[in-house]
Amino acid sequence: MSVKAKYQPVLDLGEKLGIKDGDVREEDGVLKIKGEASTQYEKNVLWDKIKEIGGESPSDIKANIGVGDTSVYHRHTVESGESLSKIAKHYYGDAMKYNAIFEANRTILNNPDLIHPGQELVIPNL
Repeated sequence: MSVKAKYQPVLDLGEKLGIKDGDVREEDGVLKIKGEASTQYEKNVLWDKIKEIGGESPSDIKANIGVGDTSVYHRHTVESGESLSKIAKHYYGDAMKYNAIFEANRTILNNPDLIHPGQELVIPNL
């Protein structure tokens, strides 16, 4: 199996995430990929996929992924049934960090218990 085929799920994910200025090359059995993720969260998702396939320190892939918007961790569009604590759990692994999201969105939120589908929330860097 070629190294590109091995990491095809990473390339597919990059496409799904809309990684900009993507470049993929295979040289001497090493897959070299580069591009720019919109946010740090998207970069982390890509790295998680790389590690899932190649282990903690894969030697057959080199990835140079930049981040377009470093002012936020991510931007999240609220979906029906979500709460700030559920969103915090997703991005930070800790539901109790909901207040950080609330504080970062005070311009559009007045109450941490009232969010609405379609609202775009800033997920702040912690």
